[in-house]
Amino acid sequence: MANSSLSRETLLPKLAAHVLEHGLGGASLRPLAKAAGTSDRMLIYHFGNKEQLVADLLEYIAGVYSAALDMAIGPERPTSRQECFERILEQGRQRTMQRFLVLWWEIVAGSARGVPGYKNAAEQMMTNQLAWLEGQMPKDDPDPAGGARYIMTLLEGTLMLDVVGHGETARQGIVAGQL
Repeated sequence: MANSSLSRETLLPKLAAHVLEHGLGGASLRPLAKAAGTSDRMLIYHFGNKEQLVADLLEYIAGVYSAALDMAIGPERPTSRQECFERILEQGRQRTMQRFLVLWWEIVAGSARGVPGYKNAAEQMMTNQLAWLEGQMPKDDPDPAGGARYIMTLLEGTLMLDVVGHGETARQGIVAGQL
């Protein structure tokens, strides 16, 4: 079953597709190996151990998510925080992005429950996303770090409220807060 043409780089997209479809609950070695067309022993060979495999996989998925967000922002930087927020929110509401959000919330829930590795993964992913978002702030933004944190807070809350059927609550809150 092992294939000599397999590498970390060729395995990660297959593993990511599996995790995005089935969640981290399906991230035991055998289902992952099956999804990647290899054996669990070969996964350990390429990643060292399950913890490293999951860490590398989450980093890869975060990179795919960031690339999709880069496309949403486009080549021109937003001219305001509101424009930045709206572009990212529009992308986050796309059906293709929902599986990333579901996985993210699974990681957040695991972190809250104290599942080993989830808190570190969540912290690293959020740190990376905040750094990316800070780089998207308008060129004349007086506090890009603060703006990134403000927009991240609004995005996380808005997207979660959307999923639970309270999109209008989020919209009204944003209007009331006048981003």
